[in-house]
Amino acid sequence: MSTTNEDLQQWIDEVAALTRPDQIKWCDGSDAEYRGLIDEMLASGDLLELNQETHPNCYLHRSDPNDVARVEHLTFVCTKHQQDAGPNNNWMHPAEAHAQMNGLFEGCMQGRTMYVIPYCMGPIDSPYARCGVEVTDSPYVVVNMNLMTRMGAAALERIEREGSFVKGLHSIGDLDPEVRFIMHFPDELQIQSFGSGYGGNALLGKKCHALRIASYQARNEGWLAEHMLIVEVESPQGEKHYLAAAFPSACGKTNLAMLIPPETYDGWKVRTIGDDIAWLHVDDDGRLRAVNPESGYFGVVPGTNRKTNHNAYDMIRRDAIFTNVAVTADNEPWWEGKDSGEPVIDWKGNQINGSGEAAAHPNSRFTVAAKQNPSYSPLADDPAGVPISAIIFGGRRRELAPLVYEALDWGHGVLVGASVASETTAAAAGKVGVTRRDPMAMKPFCGYNFANYWGHWLSFTARAKRLPKIFHVNWFRQDQDGKFLWPGFGDNLRVMRWIIDRCENRVDAVETPIGYLPKDGDIDTNGLTIDDATMRSLLSVDRDAWLAELEAVAEYFEEYEDRVPELLEAERERVVAGLKA
Repeated sequence: MSTTNEDLQQWIDEVAALTRPDQIKWCDGSDAEYRGLIDEMLASGDLLELNQETHPNCYLHRSDPNDVARVEHLTFVCTKHQQDAGPNNNWMHPAEAHAQMNGLFEGCMQGRTMYVIPYCMGPIDSPYARCGVEVTDSPYVVVNMNLMTRMGAAALERIEREGSFVKGLHSIGDLDPEVRFIMHFPDELQIQSFGSGYGGNALLGKKCHALRIASYQARNEGWLAEHMLIVEVESPQGEKHYLAAAFPSACGKTNLAMLIPPETYDGWKVRTIGDDIAWLHVDDDGRLRAVNPESGYFGVVPGTNRKTNHNAYDMIRRDAIFTNVAVTADNEPWWEGKDSGEPVIDWKGNQINGSGEAAAHPNSRFTVAAKQNPSYSPLADDPAGVPISAIIFGGRRRELAPLVYEALDWGHGVLVGASVASETTAAAAGKVGVTRRDPMAMKPFCGYNFANYWGHWLSFTARAKRLPKIFHVNWFRQDQDGKFLWPGFGDNLRVMRWIIDRCENRVDAVETPIGYLPKDGDIDTNGLTIDDATMRSLLSVDRDAWLAELEAVAEYFEEYEDRVPELLEAERERVVAGLKA
């Protein structure tokens, strides 16, 4: 393969001259290419074959122990003016960043193959999709991009037809954590990543392109690139609704995307459009439509079992790549929370010694094609995307946020999203229960100043005629003994049903200063052991606690100084006034 696009060819020539690889390989995305790279990595030891009887075509990759997660403190947005990147991003001037990265990339691919990966984020024929090209010296990246994106010949054809693409340059370097950087150049539609082979730092189509660069593109072009799942809910009567939801980590995002209805919900169907990222555009009818730019899952595997996420558990039993999991005596992958098997070799390749350390890394991962998900919706490949009925925000709050409430209108909904916060758990370092702001669950991923991002969200009242309703959910409310009041998992469909009923104006609600809450009995609890008192607690609003929360939100907004939209502050003041009244 080669290209007829002069800009692309010139860039590839420049990268090759800088990095000096032994050979250049254009990736076509074929099954034969994938199989060939797997075989090469098995021969080199970069991949290990797992039990092919129980886990056919499944392999294990062990990364360097110092290269196991995203490096947010080494991730930069490079704009001419620091305020454009905002306090939500690390900033470096583009000239300084290019000089630093050019020094690192100089000759870094000597003795290696340079892979050129044309890829498409979103259905290949969708007007909502965007293309990119990643150059890398890692065959592990190539096979993961094969699972995660529409890569190869069809993507290259689209690039040559349209002419535009995001440039991504990656090298694992020497995996030295002292020289590990991920740079984003929004004005140039370019990403540069050096010194890491970990997926979040090396699969440049994922967070780097699909969120940081795409959010910048979206602002310029009038759409939204969001850290949201997309789920299809079908009632027994055949009515379908599509919901987009944004949650910070450890708040049940993947479980909601692959939800299995409770036994009492016979005839209800839930299908996955996407588990992580949504691109939302205004269609010709003035509605928001969403596509999932990805075609695979790069998921955290610890805690995944038949009970917590049956669909995910089933889909990773074949044709999957595991990263940093443990291994059993039968050579099967193992992780904490799997609820079967016993590990004998840990994620570093060492014999389990009873030290009490996790056998699988807490951030161990699986990569798998989306079509293996038993709840996969074919609409994930629909170029037109799906019409969004509701946008849902959520966080982990022990006391403050009710189980569910509806924003008063779009402007208030933007405030709800901008105020998203989650409390730390015992699994996180530091104190338990510390509240961390994560607006729209985009804190690590927005490619420009959050204040301008909120302003962009507010602009959609003038861009769209039929905006979806906005909701907030909280599955994690607790009683005084620390016991969860809501069962969660599949029973979250009961809350989604109320959300859908509100979208269809089938049920009324109780208006409060913070939003619309369900009326008594409107959340279906049939088959649950929840009494009326517990439901009242789940849906209660503590006036003083909410006033304190909104004061904390005001303090957070102060970080963004005069860029905070006046309308957003007016919405906050409106809620405060309502609570005081």
